[in-house]
Amino acid sequence: MKFSKEVKVGVFMVISIATLYFGFNYLKGIDFLSSSTVYYVVYDDVLGLQVSNSVSVNGFAVGRVSNISLMQERGNKVLVELDVQQDIELNDSTVAFLDVGLLGNVSIILEVGESETKIQTGDTLQARLNKALVDLLKESALPVADNLQITIRRINTILDGLSGNTARITEILENLADVSGNVKRLTSLQNRKMISSILDQINQTSEVMKYTVDKVGPMLDNYNAVADSLKSLDMKSTISKVNQTFDNFNKTLTKFNESEGTLSKLIENDSLYNNLNRMIEDLDKLLIHMNENPKDFFAPLGKSKKKIERRKRSGN
Repeated sequence: MKFSKEVKVGVFMVISIATLYFGFNYLKGIDFLSSSTVYYVVYDDVLGLQVSNSVSVNGFAVGRVSNISLMQERGNKVLVELDVQQDIELNDSTVAFLDVGLLGNVSIILEVGESETKIQTGDTLQARLNKALVDLLKESALPVADNLQITIRRINTILDGLSGNTARITEILENLADVSGNVKRLTSLQNRKMISSILDQINQTSEVMKYTVDKVGPMLDNYNAVADSLKSLDMKSTISKVNQTFDNFNKTLTKFNESEGTLSKLIENDSLYNNLNRMIEDLDKLLIHMNENPKDFFAPLGKSKKKIERRKRSGN
């Protein structure tokens, strides 16, 4: 049995549409092969909650949001339908928290209580709005907004002040232009040469000062060493010893002046001087005679005193 091309195209289109439908719903979190239980939650505000957003217990995904509808007859409250896995048992104390993530993603977190009374399909859960993060962001944003408003007011005040001082600002800008021109003239070629010469002299002076400091450094070290040595000396004892030496010297001079001792007598007694002088003259005569008549002293038997005197009288 042969099918026409139209039939084949029609069957292909039906299969494609069915595959697209089931695939799209599967991507949205709808699992047609697993059974689920439907629960409802009523919120005053869903904070941007959308269909297919996750439903979790202690961070574990157990279902999804299957439908959201507005109940105008109840003051525009929002009815949210939840598809929860059939094996997840909830009780009458379960609370459905509407949670806003850090990046703005909204989900529902189920907090299962300790009650033993189980609820059935189609029952309504207790609704709570977990606005802790939203409140925290608001509390953090309010001071920033206030500071921003204060800053804007101050900027406006400054701008108002500037608008009333346009002439003054123009004068300041003209002065800045004059200063810029003066600086430009100051940095002309001739002035640059002068500045370069001054800098060279400063560098030479710095080198001389450095050389001087290098020379003075060892002198200061020696001075410190001498100072340390003087500090280590017992100056009191040294001065006492010097005084004692001068006392002894004074006593010696006193004795010398009082003609006590051989040296004093030698200087002050003329007779001793005269005797020494005569002794030197006799010794000189003796040496002269010995030089002129050595036989009188160095002959084998020498000469007697009488012979020497006869020779002197005879002149031989």
